[in-house]
Amino acid sequence: MDKNTKMNSHSNEYFMDEIDLRLLDVLQTDAGRNNHELAAHCGVSPATSLRRVRRLEALGIIERRVTLLQPERLAQAVGHGLTALVEVSLDRQGATQLDAFEARAVAEPAVQQCYRVSPGPDFVLVLAVRDMPGYLAVAQRLFTDDTNVRNVKAFFSLKRAKFVPAHPLPTPGGPK
Repeated sequence: MDKNTKMNSHSNEYFMDEIDLRLLDVLQTDAGRNNHELAAHCGVSPATSLRRVRRLEALGIIERRVTLLQPERLAQAVGHGLTALVEVSLDRQGATQLDAFEARAVAEPAVQQCYRVSPGPDFVLVLAVRDMPGYLAVAQRLFTDDTNVRNVKAFFSLKRAKFVPAHPLPTPGGPK
């Protein structure tokens, strides 16, 4: 390990230095950069860049690298698209019931995001479907067929004004 990073073996806590933060910042903006570009941008050698990125991946800090699609352009190319934000309340909120609904929701391909929330509804889901009949099919599978679902409130996106999947990172040298 580098002198400025360390792993606390008791808590799996990972302390990141300025280089780690720069690497993460760049990767959140463009994960498609090759290792040489990443190293040059962060002011480290390619070997250091590769070693640190692999360690961040092994620790699970970097979960995965994906390509983000622009929904409006995708809709122009392949047809309509519909985004729904859905609040779901269950009748019974025991751990078994919450886990069962969550497992069904995350297994559904149309569910892009699933959050267990409090207070208010039990879950908030973000769904991406082709059209309203596609939404109705998902609603039937996830909500209507589940006798524990008490209330569903769906909101349909008219326009995506902002979408930033990047997590805010501490500024180098600032509080962590």
